[in-house]
Amino acid sequence: MIPINHPRRESLLIRERLVDGVKEGYVALQGLMAHGRGECFDYLIGEVTIDEALNAERAAVAALLLARNPVISVNGNTAALVPRDIVELAELVNAKVEVNLFYRTREREELIARVLRENGAKEVLGVGDDASCVIPELFSERRRVSCRGIYVADVVLVPLEDGDRTEALRRMGKTVIAIDLNPLSRTARAASITIVDNVVRAIPNMVKMARELRAKPREELEEIVRGFNNDENLRRVLMHISRRLMELAQRGVLLEFPKDSKTA
Repeated sequence: MIPINHPRRESLLIRERLVDGVKEGYVALQGLMAHGRGECFDYLIGEVTIDEALNAERAAVAALLLARNPVISVNGNTAALVPRDIVELAELVNAKVEVNLFYRTREREELIARVLRENGAKEVLGVGDDASCVIPELFSERRRVSCRGIYVADVVLVPLEDGDRTEALRRMGKTVIAIDLNPLSRTARAASITIVDNVVRAIPNMVKMARELRAKPREELEEIVRGFNNDENLRRVLMHISRRLMELAQRGVLLEFPKDSKTA
């Protein structure tokens, strides 16, 4: 039981949801390590959604709304952390939802699909024989995709992604939207739009933006996408991290704690 007043309560609750996903069989153990790596970068950012992330989220929603065939790719971590928000976002932008896994088993596919359906999804692609198309030049199990989904999509949202598939999807001519807390990752640098934010903040933000932007004229959405430069946005994220670390170093990161504090 995590105490109500624990200073890291929200972070610990997120970890527990992932651990529960492992116990239930749909989150891979490797997903816990991936989450820890992302949490490290979230510390550097300040564990908030910065302006650069909001800009990317807005551009991402505009791109999804403009798409002819948008698809949201879901892995175990995403299903554990934001399943209801994923389903709501998909409905707002008229996107399909597809399971895609690096550590793919039929059991994990079906468990993730069940989680999504329990949270309101009417159809989940990429399960079993539905994943019968292959992404060219990709050799992991992520190459297997739905012929009705990712394979024919023009815009793909890939929360918590790996670089190989992002690069392969870009080579196929697709717009790839990545959510990645590491602005230096291959995924972040290869994506069309990179959202450097925690997925538990990013997806709910995008739901709110989708409610607002779906009523906007197409020309306004196109202007939002045209005005976004991923390389420049990533540069600004790095500048934010650099400034924040310098400020912490100059004023002393331990000033907020008592001198005899034994915080871990």
